[in-house]
Amino acid sequence: MDTDLPRTPPRGRHLSRRQVLAAAMLPWSAAAAPAARRLTGMVWQPSRQTLQPRGNWAQLGIRRLLVQWTAVDNLSFLPHAGLALQPPPLPDWDRIAGEPWAQEVIVGLAGLHAEPLARAALPALVAQSRALCVAAAPWPLRIGGWYFPVEIDPGWQPPADLPERLNALPRPLWVSVYDSANLGPHALLAWIERWLPTDVGVLFQDGVGVHAREPALARQYLIQLGARLGRTRVQVIAEAFRPAPGGGFRSATAQEFLPQLDAYQDWPILAFDGPHYLNEALIQDLVAAGVRPA
Repeated sequence: MDTDLPRTPPRGRHLSRRQVLAAAMLPWSAAAAPAARRLTGMVWQPSRQTLQPRGNWAQLGIRRLLVQWTAVDNLSFLPHAGLALQPPPLPDWDRIAGEPWAQEVIVGLAGLHAEPLARAALPALVAQSRALCVAAAPWPLRIGGWYFPVEIDPGWQPPADLPERLNALPRPLWVSVYDSANLGPHALLAWIERWLPTDVGVLFQDGVGVHAREPALARQYLIQLGARLGRTRVQVIAEAFRPAPGGGFRSATAQEFLPQLDAYQDWPILAFDGPHYLNEALIQDLVAAGVRPA
């Protein structure tokens, strides 16, 4: 705990200039933390370890689920898509449809684990994605949109036909973008506008979990994206993990994750990812800190 935080003055007294300046220099979360914190969505990246997601995520107010993909590496989690199925068991989509944290589902389409291979396979992945959309028609899930899971950053020069490929997919459609080169908000936005169709939304990966930037700077990206694209076309993926000693990643602590939530309250937030990192201990710590349904 930071023992240098300014304390509440006695009744009837005003904050001194020194205290006001100190508060202004605090991280976003400490200086401007809302009375009630919202976390309305999460990502689920289906893997062999998380095929049957279960958790008390509704305690946080989560009701929107982004399924990262319904087919990966040419194997489908969804029958009747013209692809070989993942080894059983498949996710229990009927149960998931009834979960309070999956009342609105953004359906991820076809992807590959290896990002360079995915970027080189756009035509095949778009074709698989179109087949998945047809297969999803009888699903019990409340589908609120679609996500094309080829992640995009300025380190990749998208092909000239990327807009055409995206236009072949259903709407509402989302893509995810991150700034690995740290171009900054203005330069990233100018780059996005060169290839993004005007009716496709952006999921901005905040980069906080990999220590690429602080939440206050990630917020500036969101401000610029919303100003140019329109607020309804922008959501933020808040990374709920941190590097683990010895390699890999661990769940963020509530103290680490709350500054992200506080900085992004003006935008829809999707925590990455629920089944892997939003464990029960973190859920209860976040509830105790005021994260709850609206």
